[in-house]
Amino acid sequence: MKSLLLFVTVVVLSVTDSFSAEGPQPASEQPLLQRDIVGLWLMGQSLCEGAESLPVVTHSDGDWGNYMFQRGVRTWSYRKYCDKPHERPAEHFSLVPLKATVNGGLGETIANGLADHLKSRLTASQQDLKGRQKKTPHFLVTYAGQGGRMIDELTSVDQSTDPRTPESRQHGGGYYRTSLDDARRAKAQAAARGETFGIAALIWMQGEGNAGPTGGINPSRWDKEIPRPAGLHWYRDRLVNYRKQWSHDLQLITGQTDEIPLFTYQTLSTAGEAQLLAADRDPHITMVGPHYMVASALNSRYAGRYGDPIHMSADGERWFGEQVAKVILRVLKLGETWQPLRPLKAWVAPDRASVLVEFHVPRPPLVLDETFLPREQLARGEGYHSLYGFQVRNSARAVSAIKAIELESPSRLRIQLVSPLQTDTHFTLSYGLPYAGQVGEITEIRTGPVIEGQSTTELILNQKFDLQLKPLLAEGAFFVSNMQAGDAYAQAPIRHVTESEGKTILRFENRERRKQKDFDTGQILTAVRGFSFGNLRDSDPEKAIYQFADQVYGTRAGEPYPLWNWCVLFKQFPISNE
Repeated sequence: MKSLLLFVTVVVLSVTDSFSAEGPQPASEQPLLQRDIVGLWLMGQSLCEGAESLPVVTHSDGDWGNYMFQRGVRTWSYRKYCDKPHERPAEHFSLVPLKATVNGGLGETIANGLADHLKSRLTASQQDLKGRQKKTPHFLVTYAGQGGRMIDELTSVDQSTDPRTPESRQHGGGYYRTSLDDARRAKAQAAARGETFGIAALIWMQGEGNAGPTGGINPSRWDKEIPRPAGLHWYRDRLVNYRKQWSHDLQLITGQTDEIPLFTYQTLSTAGEAQLLAADRDPHITMVGPHYMVASALNSRYAGRYGDPIHMSADGERWFGEQVAKVILRVLKLGETWQPLRPLKAWVAPDRASVLVEFHVPRPPLVLDETFLPREQLARGEGYHSLYGFQVRNSARAVSAIKAIELESPSRLRIQLVSPLQTDTHFTLSYGLPYAGQVGEITEIRTGPVIEGQSTTELILNQKFDLQLKPLLAEGAFFVSNMQAGDAYAQAPIRHVTESEGKTILRFENRERRKQKDFDTGQILTAVRGFSFGNLRDSDPEKAIYQFADQVYGTRAGEPYPLWNWCVLFKQFPISNE
């Protein structure tokens, strides 16, 4: 929830970065979303740049009349012009129809899902193609970041130019300056066309780069990790100050008088919790929600290889773009004070045999979804180590086994425990793990067929594929693991599943085995998603304009993207005794 405390933050702006010499310019009386060209300014790392989101799924050439620069949505370039964006050729900034482009291992971004969904909701009555292409506003999307970057490398601090930065990460910097120069170019383009321009929203997709190895925050590539909770507060304050300076400097360029709001995703790393804290601290920062419900780049294909599960698939990028657009519209157009699906309070029931949790639910009622995503679960003894994404721990970090979880009301659920909670210790609640349950025991291992030049292995299991795991097949590729400790741990992504004579056959490419470790017969396999996740969502009825398009993986091609709001990830949420 937004903080009620008043505070003052002093931001020191250098002349170089704030460009204060330009001075504020008269703002148009026209409402921002009614201007001819409306900017959506993106910043972040790999998920924002569309890393490995291939093959692209947006092939149409500007069906909704939105724009990008001639040089593309990704406007920062490695080495050339990176530290001197004002020297980029003017012809690179003519406005062209917005579409997905490919640049090596970079593909689909959130741009089309974001801009096209916004345009569709603002021009709902304009159904014919030519009519909606001409109808204003035309959204212009730009992104000036780079994958793998830390927050202070993307700010005016330009930390990657520090000589302490490893040589492999010294790519010239200039990300922040490029974003500001993009605004100047957009303003000039609009003026040359006799049109109005303003920036409606800043979109933030960074955080993984600052995740520390022990659950804290790394402030740089050379400083020590800052542990929780101080690390979360450090990142929170950095993001709040970034938003303020970015808005201030862009306002000086565009002439806007109002603060420019920032909309952030929730990264899967520790910084995701800090992003939520930043949204609570700054009324101009809004958290859209997590992205774990989308298919990962484990399903992507390019240059004879597959993508990394930390990235999003092309459909995932476009889908999440629509999710962001939905929230932007509700905040800027409808005036909604948006909050993601998040816990408000957790407390122990009087008999101490269960924990109740109350949530803020954007569009009630709550749903424990086992149809779209597989049920998150990790069985241990008589109960579950985690269930539906939830886990209960005491102050010594010991896990309390869960027996079941049920919905109590449209905004409340009850976590039933195997054993009552003790009274002499404190407990916390966490949400978000990657496990999807056991798939069976390996009874046979055999050589599979050669697929596109790649050798494969087939694991024969002693049972049919559990119906509960069918959502994994609908989504696409998934991992299986033997869950053994140390060097005995084996894991591989499964890309082909069949059943024969009551047994399940799982196939993987040998090159994709984790550390080339083989499985053995007798091992019991657990399914693992590429993203940590949970099953709690709301019942948001918003309709997407795009559908799943990649037909090579999963079974969802042709279905519209669901725009439900899924619960944010969290750790160590306090459980009170009343």
